[in-house]
Amino acid sequence: MSGSAIDVKNFIGGLQDLDRFKKYNWEGTFQQYIDVVKEKPEVTRNAFQRLYDLIVSYGMEEYVEFKKKIVSYNFFKDPLENGKDAVFGLDVHLMKLVNVLKAASQSYGPEKRVILLHGPVGSSKSTIVRLIKKGVEYYSHTDEGAMYTFKWKIEDPELAVRVLGGTKDFPTPMHDEPLKLIPNEFRKKFVEEINRGRKEGHRVNVEGDLCPPSNYIFAALLNHYSGDWTKVIDHIVVTRLLLSEKGRIGIGTFQPKDEKNQDSTELTGDINYRKIAEYGSDSDPRAFNFDGEFNIANRGIIEFIEVLKLDVAFLYDLLGASQEHKVKPKKFPQTDIDEVIIGHTNEPEYRKLQNNEFMEALRDRTVKIDIPYITKLGEEVKIYKKDFNSRSIKGKHIAPHTLDMASMWAVLTRLEPPKKANLTLLQKLKLYNGKTLPGFTEDNVRELRKEASREAMEGISPRYIQDKISNALVNTRDGNVSCLNPFMVLNELEGGLKHHSLISSEEKKKHYRELLQVVKQEYEDIVKSEVQRAISADEEAMARLCANYIDNVKAYTQREKVKNKYTGQDEEPDERLMRSIEEKIDIPDSRKDDFRREVMNYIGALALEGRQFDYKTNERLHKALELKLFEDQKDSIKLTSLVSNVVDQSTQEKIDIVKGRLIKNYGYCEICSTDILTFVASIFARGDVKRK
Repeated sequence: MSGSAIDVKNFIGGLQDLDRFKKYNWEGTFQQYIDVVKEKPEVTRNAFQRLYDLIVSYGMEEYVEFKKKIVSYNFFKDPLENGKDAVFGLDVHLMKLVNVLKAASQSYGPEKRVILLHGPVGSSKSTIVRLIKKGVEYYSHTDEGAMYTFKWKIEDPELAVRVLGGTKDFPTPMHDEPLKLIPNEFRKKFVEEINRGRKEGHRVNVEGDLCPPSNYIFAALLNHYSGDWTKVIDHIVVTRLLLSEKGRIGIGTFQPKDEKNQDSTELTGDINYRKIAEYGSDSDPRAFNFDGEFNIANRGIIEFIEVLKLDVAFLYDLLGASQEHKVKPKKFPQTDIDEVIIGHTNEPEYRKLQNNEFMEALRDRTVKIDIPYITKLGEEVKIYKKDFNSRSIKGKHIAPHTLDMASMWAVLTRLEPPKKANLTLLQKLKLYNGKTLPGFTEDNVRELRKEASREAMEGISPRYIQDKISNALVNTRDGNVSCLNPFMVLNELEGGLKHHSLISSEEKKKHYRELLQVVKQEYEDIVKSEVQRAISADEEAMARLCANYIDNVKAYTQREKVKNKYTGQDEEPDERLMRSIEEKIDIPDSRKDDFRREVMNYIGALALEGRQFDYKTNERLHKALELKLFEDQKDSIKLTSLVSNVVDQSTQEKIDIVKGRLIKNYGYCEICSTDILTFVASIFARGDVKRK
């Protein structure tokens, strides 16, 4: 055996947690369970209470956006799997969902409704439900979320044959709450007793009857013991209940199939024909499989995928399950269930529901929560950064702004044109993203949102963007791209519009193409600004220019002269220098005196506080100095010569310095920094041609 061989027993043995295994497989008597309930009454919570407590247990953050207080629940960032199913940009809508769950947990009404998540395709409805199901499963494995069920155990072989059909153990198939074993006539007094002295926290409440098989066994044993409940309860073994989607324990999922293959037994269970011979009747509950989605989801949650595609026959089951908390298995009485019913549907299906009078009962029993697309650029970007980053894409670099520009286009397609004539769609996007624009207040932004009632219910889905980014990563001419830039992605987005299955209107395609041009123009402006800043990022040159400007402004405002450093002569303030800087930030000649006084007052105020002036703290002046320095250095670097590919050594050295700044300060790589300099050079070359 080689030295590197693994001793699998020791290796796996060291990873085991046997104490946790014991905890998960806890068994006890009915009396021991009552002791648990007395100490931790929250083990008896219903499905809505548990789900609400689960979400709140991860904490929340409050913030104010456009004068509206919003609560962000950390649970929806997916702390369970490090953000794998995180939901972004939907805090307002998730807050509404949690409010519904809170009201349902306090029995205010929504617990008798189907929760319907409604929105366009790809708006994260399925992700939200997947996250909830995952959370509910995980919560049942924790000490805070512990829950219990029971099984029947009969050692006497003759009694076991008569009551259980020969087996010694019979787990309750619908994971019933053990307290349901307390007969109805004793429950009120029992609940009063166990809640006595409890002022805060969860109060125990026992609702509903046992499932048909357990009810049958309970009645048979009660008859056997001449009505002595205390002897019946000796046959109860209480067990820990761990919910599992894969195991179909407490978590159900139902997906409609085509009408010919739909069968309501998928929801409420079916006869086990093999056991009819054993028990002699198809109405014996032991000869019935209580394994429909409603049955197995008891104590947890059931998801209805595309719920409005359900056949009408299924809807009756759904209505009873939501309103009455009961289902009707074939040949059996109505059976109590305790579960959160959550469905999701897209826009076309919901419109059909609104127009179908036969669906009125369902409409009346649903709580609709809109899950639209994201309208906040910063949140949309997070979706793609989660999938396309340096960890997931090895050996490939994503150029700065690539994901931002794709996100910008996606968000623009979802926004309704603003009714204010002086506002563009791009400006509206920036306002939504928290940018301040002159003449627009938070109240204006709230008005913009209110007037666009259907905003974000249409537009481009994140899935389309994800697909096209993936295409751009692999669909290059040489078959391999080492650096992905915005133009590659924007070209993919535009090309895909021809074959987009959900956009049939040519007018809409034309509008989306026009928005791509808006994004490309915005990208041009961003990279021009970055290259300008990289060229003018010479700290010493900037400081010298600033000092020169301040000396001249000081002399101008105090009507003094400036000493020329080279000639030693006193000269008039350099008006040409001052104006060349001020014009960069659109200070008109008529306002120059005011601006110069503002600058000197600012410097004076800092001096009184014992602080020194730094141009970086004055945003407008900083920008003006950058633009002036860029203009002065642009020609010395001969940026436009990049386009002709004829660059002398001195210029090349200066260009390499600028590239180094782009790489260090803005996240470019060797490839995209060269590309961006060439691109910006071509823009300036076009500008020079226009000027000539």
